[in-house]
This record gives sequence, structure tokens and C-alpha cells, in this order.
Amino acid sequence: MRAADVGDTLMGRLVAEYGAPQAVESIRTRTLPPEFVTREAQQERPPDLTSRLNTWYARLAAANPMADIEAGLESGARLIIPGSPEWPTQLNQLGHSRPLGLWAHGNADLRFSCLKSVAVVGARAATAYGTHIAAEFGVGLSESGWTVVSGGAFGVDGAAHKGALAAGAPTVVVLACGVDVCYPSAHEPLFAAIREKGIVISECPPGVHPTRARFLIRNRLIAGLSRGTVVVEAAIRSGAINTATHALSLNRHLGAVPGPITSAMSAGCHKLLRERKAVCITSPEDMIDLVGVLGEDLAPQIRAPVVPRDKLNEPTRRVLDAVPARGGAGLASIAVAAGLGLDVTLSALGGLAAAGFVERTTNGWRLRKQTATYRRAPDSTALEPPPTPEPEPTDLPPPPDDFPAPDYNHPDLQEPTAIHKRPSREALW
Repeated sequence: MRAADVGDTLMGRLVAEYGAPQAVESIRTRTLPPEFVTREAQQERPPDLTSRLNTWYARLAAANPMADIEAGLESGARLIIPGSPEWPTQLNQLGHSRPLGLWAHGNADLRFSCLKSVAVVGARAATAYGTHIAAEFGVGLSESGWTVVSGGAFGVDGAAHKGALAAGAPTVVVLACGVDVCYPSAHEPLFAAIREKGIVISECPPGVHPTRARFLIRNRLIAGLSRGTVVVEAAIRSGAINTATHALSLNRHLGAVPGPITSAMSAGCHKLLRERKAVCITSPEDMIDLVGVLGEDLAPQIRAPVVPRDKLNEPTRRVLDAVPARGGAGLASIAVAAGLGLDVTLSALGGLAAAGFVERTTNGWRLRKQTATYRRAPDSTALEPPPTPEPEPTDLPPPPDDFPAPDYNHPDLQEPTAIHKRPSREALW
């Protein structure tokens, strides 16, 4: 693992044919097995074995395997190799690009966590729409018993991991650096929470920092660990599309979430859908239906709402379409418009009137106006009757019952002149 680059297929073929101990011995002596050299020379593009062997030799001479083991144990990580009980056997489908080993840091079991897993990938510079959808997928998949696998980056990856943690389920982070290196550094609290419930893995030894090439190479692990991959947001040229390509090469299920046609962050998803490489995914249930067991993980069927008109038979529906909304129409006019006989039309009108669709007026038959109905509020939210307002301090109290009647024979209460008018009884009060 220290001598070769991650994903080195030449080292993968050497270890697969002769085993790790003999491969290390061949590197130390700088002599590859003759039959291996012959087979490599017969390939369409034969590699430069001498240059590759010298590189392996220099790296192996500078490596300290025991220091790596101690550094891993110090940080709480463990080394998993093919054949270990925790090794996910689905990675064997990667062939000669299968990792030589994996460093794991976390409380979850890697093999058990990846038995039912879905990779959720997308753009780092994700939009608010993308992070919202990724978080919903993280919660929905986790609540249904599926593990979320992603790369732990900003944007879609981080939102998917946070959604899984919110649902209280384990999640798997595949890093492009050592498990003791936090990248991005702002996700240190997130990775700490994931180690408590899930697991962080990498094929890079401890202390190795990420490079652009390692990000693209680690994407094959994200696609290989899971049963299927869903791309939430992706540009035309992006790491998420690279992960989708690995999923297709492994014959894994691939889904894509559609987005706004004006968003460059969804252009990659739309390209996958247009080329029919991916299935349109709009909910976690759709993804579970795609990767789940046939007949057991079916997504609910989406049906249009049923309206009362749908329950009418064909003649009655034709009569209803012939009834005007305003004014009115006679029986004969409606029968002609509906193309039915008078007896059938009259029978249909009677049923429609009883059901509240039409009404009879002085001008004939017309559609009945549908009044808006509102759902009754529960008793707990019913409003109490408004309290009686208290009189203002400036308001005069009402006159008592024994208030004497005014004397209209008083000089001031005689017939009004041009200037004065008789005051009302209320005014006198």
C-alpha cells in the first residue's frame, strides 16, 4: 500500500497472481517473475515495468509499515484487508483495481453497514435545492434501514451525511486522504460524529494528504461499496459524474435527481437522464424501489386525486358536459348537445340534481354553483366568544328607568325657529 499508488492495476495483478509477500520480495530484489513480465508485454499497451519497479523500490525503501500500524492504532483506526471478517466482498468486483487494504476508523462494522447501502453524491458547490434534497435522501434512506455512502465533502456529500446522522443511522465516509487527516478541515465535528455512529474509511495510509487524482480514484470505492448511486446535483464535468461512470462500469443501479433546467449544477443529471443512463429519482422511496428487493421495497404508486365527477357513468358525464354554467337550457337542447335520447337525458338530469351537480331554474337546467367548503377547526383551536367590551371612562351611562320625561311645554322646547331646532330626547339625556 505504501509502494504503489491507490488503484494501481499493475500492482493489483501482481498481488492477485503471486500474493502480497512474494510481490514485496520481487520489489526488494527488483526482479519480477518471468511469466508475469511476458504476459504484461503481450498487452495492447504494455507498461514500463522497469520504471514502475524502480518507483516501487524507492517507495518501499522509505516506508515504515510498523509506524503506520502504530499511527493507526493511536488514532483509533484499524487495517482491513481482503479475507478479513469486516472486508466488504462487493469490492472484489473492482478486479485488479481493488484496494489492497482499507484503513477504517469508527464504531460501525464496514461489511455489515454496506450490505444495504446507497451512494449519495453530488456537487461541492451545491445549491440550496441540492443540499435540501440530499438531506432528505439521507433521512429517508436511513429511516428505511439503508446506509448512506458518500465522500464527506462540502455540498451534497455533507448534507447527505448530516441527514443520516439526524435519523440516528450509521453512515460511511470514503476519504481521499488518510483517516487521521481531516479534509475538509471544517468537517472535523461532522467526522467526529460519524465515527461515533458510522465509519470513516480510506485506502491511503495514515498521514497521506489528498490530491486531485486521489479524489477521482476513490470514487470507484463509493460506487463499489453500494448497491446503487444517486446523483443529486452535478455539472457536466464533475466528480459526481465520475462516480456515476464507475457505477455503470460495475453494473450498479444509477439514479439522477432532476433539477431546474436553468441550473448548471443539474446539467450533469439531465445529461444522464437524456442519455438513458440513469433512472429519474424524485424521492428516497424511488431509490429504494430501484436498488431494493423485487416485490419487497416497492415505492408507493402515485395516483391522481379522485373527484366526484370520476364516479359518473358515460351518459351522465355527457349530459353534465352539455348543461350550461349560466342561464339555462331546456331538456331538448341538452339532449341534442349530449347526443342522447330525452328519457336518458331526463333520468341523468334527475340524478345529477340529486347529487348537487345541476339545478332547475325558470330558464331551464344549469350547473349548480359550488360553494367553497372549509375544514372545521378542531375543538382545541376553537375561538372563544369575544368578551363584551368595557365602556370607555368618557362614555355616559344609560339613563335610569325613573328618569323624568322632559316637559315639552317649556319655552325652550317650543316649535323650532329658523335657527333653533327641537332637541331630541337622546340629546336631553
